[in-house]
Amino acid sequence: MRKYSIKKWTSLFFVVTVLISSPGQGQLEMIQQPDGKKISLSSIDSLVKTEMDKGVVTGLCIGILNDNKPANIKAYGYRNKEQELLNDTATCFYAASLAKPLFACIVMQLVDEKLIDLDKPLYNYLSKPLPSYDDYKDLEGDERWKLITARNCLDHTTGFPNWRWANPHGNQKLEIFFTPGERYAYSGEGLVLLQMVVEIITGKPLDELAQEKIFKPFGMYRTGFLWQTSFENDFAYGYDANGNVLKKKKRTQSNAAGSLETTIADYTRFVAAIMQGANISKKSKDEMFTPQIKIYTKHQFPSLNNDKTKKNEKIELAYGLGWGLFKTPFGQAFFKEGHDDGWTHYMISIPEKGIAFIIMTNSSNGERIFYELVERIMQVTIPWEWEGYKE
Repeated sequence: MRKYSIKKWTSLFFVVTVLISSPGQGQLEMIQQPDGKKISLSSIDSLVKTEMDKGVVTGLCIGILNDNKPANIKAYGYRNKEQELLNDTATCFYAASLAKPLFACIVMQLVDEKLIDLDKPLYNYLSKPLPSYDDYKDLEGDERWKLITARNCLDHTTGFPNWRWANPHGNQKLEIFFTPGERYAYSGEGLVLLQMVVEIITGKPLDELAQEKIFKPFGMYRTGFLWQTSFENDFAYGYDANGNVLKKKKRTQSNAAGSLETTIADYTRFVAAIMQGANISKKSKDEMFTPQIKIYTKHQFPSLNNDKTKKNEKIELAYGLGWGLFKTPFGQAFFKEGHDDGWTHYMISIPEKGIAFIIMTNSSNGERIFYELVERIMQVTIPWEWEGYKE
């Protein structure tokens, strides 16, 4: 059992629930697990409340899928602790990097439409050399920008740092640190570059494109890459590790790597649509979940580290297109994390079993409890050490 130094809170016994019912059968009371056994909703509630209490997590939402469909969606704790306002399943959360796989799905739809080729260097879609654009002038003199493809951006092999402000040289410049495609190094900059190219190809800004291809078709009416006035009536504030409220950022510029605002209900719909192969060809879906690059580093961050280990070889840790991948006793899993000050999220699916689990928290402490929640509900041990989570 893990121990925490922060004083235990009083348990948060506030829960808002959406249960998916079958006609004539009433509400679901049990959730199917990968090994064929079932876990009761009351057991899940007890587990979540206990872990939130131990981990000092202000608020949390979960979505569980069975048979590739939403089966249980619940909200716990506070969206505004100071005003004692509770989270509900329509509360808007900042999604952080959960935006990335959603953008990847848009790109794969464009691949299906033959508007973009995964392996065609991105500069071919531009009217001038990449360093001629203001945001990419730092690349002048390094011809390797001509090698970068959409595939490199989606599987994090561009050679870019995660963000230019995190450049290990301390110069806050965008640099290429290795030949694109050579190895894995997580990079939001790669997604932003691909966003620029996609917007040029389609002639549409990202939020408009996402509304057209993802949000409206999947019924995600409280989701956007830009802040919307309709979010004002029900949104969450993020809380730091000490439980202090953080200023809410209402983003006015789209960022494919991390400006998404969504709800647990909407994001669960998105995961269900992907698992069902909605609005995407089987070929593109299979490509997303095919390992593109093996991962050998001990940790995901700092993104450019190269401290190799064999520890994750057994689970075949790798990256697909927009999603992380690893092997479980129940088949391959795909997963994605989200992290920012006040916001921590985790999503994992085992498609062979038609089961998925999404956790969204408005607390910097959320990552403390991902290990236990996923292991108890999904019966899977996540690569927590590589992800930088505390044991």
